Amino acid sequence: MGAATCIDIIIAVLLPPLGVFLKFGCGHEFWICLLLTILGYIPGIIYAVYALTKYTY
Repeated sequence: MGAATCIDIIIAVLLPPLGVFLKFGCGHEFWICLLLTILGYIPGIIYAVYALTKYTY
């Protein structure tokens, strides 16, 4: 896990949709994260961290 990934995860914990948006743009990952964050903050965080760690390039 590099420094950029750690910063991405910190942003994802504070504002999950922003962390996913900065990594993937306005793709389906962002919209899923936004919906989960609206439904509940914790599911948004879990998905954001999962998406950032699973789909690293």
